[in-house]
Amino acid sequence: MTETVSRPTLEAVAARAGVSRATVSRVVNGGDGVREPLVERVRRAVEELGYVPNQAARSLVTRRHDAVAVVIAEPETRVFADPFFALQLRGISKELTANDSQLVLLLTEGRDDHARVARYLAGGHVDGALVFSLHLEDPLPGLIHGAGVPTVFGGRPGWGDGVREAVYVDCDNRGGARQAVRHLLGLGRTRVAHITGALDQTSAVDRLDGFRDVMADAGPELVAQGDFTPAGGERAMRELLECRPDVDAVFVANDLSALGVLRVLREHGRRVPEDVAVIGFDDMLPIAEQTDPPLTTVRQEIEEMGRLMARLLIRGLEGGPAAQDPAPDPAGVVLPTTIVRRASA
Repeated sequence: MTETVSRPTLEAVAARAGVSRATVSRVVNGGDGVREPLVERVRRAVEELGYVPNQAARSLVTRRHDAVAVVIAEPETRVFADPFFALQLRGISKELTANDSQLVLLLTEGRDDHARVARYLAGGHVDGALVFSLHLEDPLPGLIHGAGVPTVFGGRPGWGDGVREAVYVDCDNRGGARQAVRHLLGLGRTRVAHITGALDQTSAVDRLDGFRDVMADAGPELVAQGDFTPAGGERAMRELLECRPDVDAVFVANDLSALGVLRVLREHGRRVPEDVAVIGFDDMLPIAEQTDPPLTTVRQEIEEMGRLMARLLIRGLEGGPAAQDPAPDPAGVVLPTTIVRRASA
């Protein structure tokens, strides 16, 4: 048998503080119009009794749920295998915790999940949404827009219809790619190739554009399509070696793909960096430090990007009617990138 312990009630707090039940309700649920001395008496009684406010009642007063949905437009097998998502979630979680908000994680496996996520957001369960890893034909942005939920996106949105304004946080993907290629050229490499990420995502497109900004004369045989995974890096590196066995440097769209690239080069007896220099993108630790050799890479502040996404959303929510546009000028926040030099290039 278990003993049921009764929870302190509003009436008990009111009796301890010597005020009315209505006064206690206004104080604990965020209402106004209570004099400061009474507020202090109520707070002291709440602490002494261990009273926990009813969230449903609090929401009726504040119209806030103290919860934020984090929507990742990827299947769970990808989310839990890629450290990028863990780093971004850690930044988001830290910021939400500091603001006494809960994180609600929503993943999408397919179009049925898109509709489920849209229904959940429209149902008034959360104050806003943080959405990242979108694909160019993803219906989620339109569904979320229709739900009327304040939203901040991770990554530059891919739509250009001029209708849906978007607040987003991203890194300088194109500029970081240019840095990477110039670094390889500065090492004296002359046959620089690029392994892309998934080209239905703007980060991969921007990094490819950055490569082409510097390597304008590079032929199509020096670009192989990957998908941001180690297996995709392997496939793309095999294609490159088949088409251009003389390649002497590779800029890889992310660190995970670079794992596959290094594996294939080792299988083919190519020394890194003596025969082929390799540079990645992300600087995900400990991956970049533990590759053989340790990976030179373009660093983006992944955790800070997550924190900034959450901060922009919370700032907008605290702004009242303008909450759906927390940072209209500029809408996009782009963080700089830097090269971290290690042994691979």
